[in-house]
Amino acid sequence: MRIVFHGSNAETFLRGFEAYLEPGHQVDLVSDGLDGEGESEAFEAADVVVGVALSEHHPVPKSAKLYQAPAAGVDKIDMARLPEGASVCNAFGHEGAIAEYVMAALLARHVPLGQADEQLRQGDWTYWAGKPTGLRSELSSQTIGILGFGHIGKAIAKAAKAFGMGVTVCNRSAPDADAGIDHAFPLSELSAFMGSADIIIATLPLTDQTEGLIAENALASMRDGAVIMNVGRGPVIDEAALFAALSSGRIDGVIDTWYVYPTGDEPNPAPSRFPFETLRNVVMTPHMSAWTFGTIERRQKTIAENVRRLAASEELVNIVARR
Repeated sequence: MRIVFHGSNAETFLRGFEAYLEPGHQVDLVSDGLDGEGESEAFEAADVVVGVALSEHHPVPKSAKLYQAPAAGVDKIDMARLPEGASVCNAFGHEGAIAEYVMAALLARHVPLGQADEQLRQGDWTYWAGKPTGLRSELSSQTIGILGFGHIGKAIAKAAKAFGMGVTVCNRSAPDADAGIDHAFPLSELSAFMGSADIIIATLPLTDQTEGLIAENALASMRDGAVIMNVGRGPVIDEAALFAALSSGRIDGVIDTWYVYPTGDEPNPAPSRFPFETLRNVVMTPHMSAWTFGTIERRQKTIAENVRRLAASEELVNIVARR
């Protein structure tokens, strides 16, 4: 089979990929713009396309039997541009890394290692046990609310429970009885959910149903001093409402997924049309929560397994849609 990795994001998954692939396949890399010699032809002739974006700006991959996203999100893939009979699949393997990111961000709020280190180097013993100035809060005293209970949400809940935290969940379907959570809310009770926890984590993918789901009313329902975190997709939280809520200082934020991303024409844009960088109660990171060596390896194995299954006419894994 002819396998084409399309674009710089997919290229990240190409190095070492063939170690997981059975022999006999042709693997090529084409640029985001498909403007190199022979790249459009290779794209159109591919049996398998590995990529994250398919739009009217790209030629139709008319030979594709599988469009494989090397990530969970498929919101930038126009499935109508795929030929009849093609399948769209995604890949996970990122949930453990994201759970580590979430817990690291939360622990940093309760265990000020950096500040204590900096102060002690200057002879300042503020955090010395026995001094009232050194008292700090514990993560186990907090409740975490998880919006979306898929791969990511379940991994975060497991990690939170390991730290003794309370866990509430808001999800389209009811979690399993043995999911280990303290309370579940349906999406129809979003405002009640938003007020149920000290930390709210958005883990949802971007769809027509989730875009702008967390808006002004939902943010206003959060507890004073609570934290909003987004590790799903930026536009799940209304951009203007989020900036306004954080600007008020009533809640804090840890934001990893954004509204504006780098492009070939603008490699270093501001991540929003609003100046989040001016807010001192926000931790900003560049969509890095899942980006680990382990995530890459696990997704490579998923891609290779789907190639094997396609070649053997077996059912694919992680099917999102079929044309």
